[in-house]
Amino acid sequence: MLDRLSEFFVFGLVPLVIGILAVPELSVAAEKAVRGEVIYRERIALPPSAVLSVQLADVSLADAPARIIGEQTVRPTGQVPISFEIKFDPSVIRSQMTYALQARITVDGKLMFISDMRHQVDPLTDAPQTIMLKMVAPGTGPAAASVFGQLWVVDYVDGIGAITAPQATFRVSEAGKAGGSGPCNTYFATAKVDGQAIAISDIGSTYKACAPEVMAEEKALLDALAKATSYKVDAGKLTISGKDGREILRFSAAS
Repeated sequence: MLDRLSEFFVFGLVPLVIGILAVPELSVAAEKAVRGEVIYRERIALPPSAVLSVQLADVSLADAPARIIGEQTVRPTGQVPISFEIKFDPSVIRSQMTYALQARITVDGKLMFISDMRHQVDPLTDAPQTIMLKMVAPGTGPAAASVFGQLWVVDYVDGIGAITAPQATFRVSEAGKAGGSGPCNTYFATAKVDGQAIAISDIGSTYKACAPEVMAEEKALLDALAKATSYKVDAGKLTISGKDGREILRFSAAS
């Protein structure tokens, strides 16, 4: 009888032990990370109050803010490179979407370095990433920072004048996406911002047809965006100029 009881307890415990051992493997497999380093060309050390923020973002939609998949904040010590590791849930990644890394360094809350070029990445790759940052020139930091992520309402388009209704909008992200709503269609583009310089290319839109005068306003808006060479942000207003320095677009920050 004792032998049969011993056999029962020994074999009865085996499944329980196996089940306990299997749990950590499932937990580890559910997590993924993008790793790499942040660098800049300037040979300067960061002050103790510097803060690095690196984000993995879904930048698939041109007319909407980037969706943050994961983020890490680091207080760097010494010189670059600065290592980062962004952990995220791999189940949220979709093959048809576009993902990018974006980074910035602030000192006492003021922008000092930023990733001004789009750094597209496959989040599921194990390849280490290197993000190059650009130093923000003194006096241009607040303007350079404030243009990103803000929804701008179009006030004036060269050759047309004021656009009041239907309302048109514009937005540009640090990841290099631009777009918004035209008087008729939704439009999207690629944007490169370097200090106060801006270049907008690869402009496309949806194909809805509207009244001829509305379509003329939309064409003028897209043509002006394609001619953009510089911008300025001041007191909630964005102005964009062409290569001759003449203002071709004016916007107000949406409340």
